[in-house]
Amino acid sequence: MQTMRVFKKYLPLMVAKHVKTFFKGRIYIHGRGRFDFQSGLLLMPTPADIPHRQTVLEVNELISRLHMDAA
Repeated sequence: MQTMRVFKKYLPLMVAKHVKTFFKGRIYIHGRGRFDFQSGLLLMPTPADIPHRQTVLEVNELISRLHMDAA
């Protein structure tokens, strides 16, 4: 059974750090919806509406930057 982290506000950096740290799981962001993540990246839901698509792209970009900063 997976636990779901709930974010009451959409704070992209906080979401990116959570996804990067826990690597696999599920999150819910008030006003944005539910997201699954695996291999340290958010997965694009099918079908994905515009807010979901924007959130996935923004968070995954931040995760990439966090990886580059760590190197």
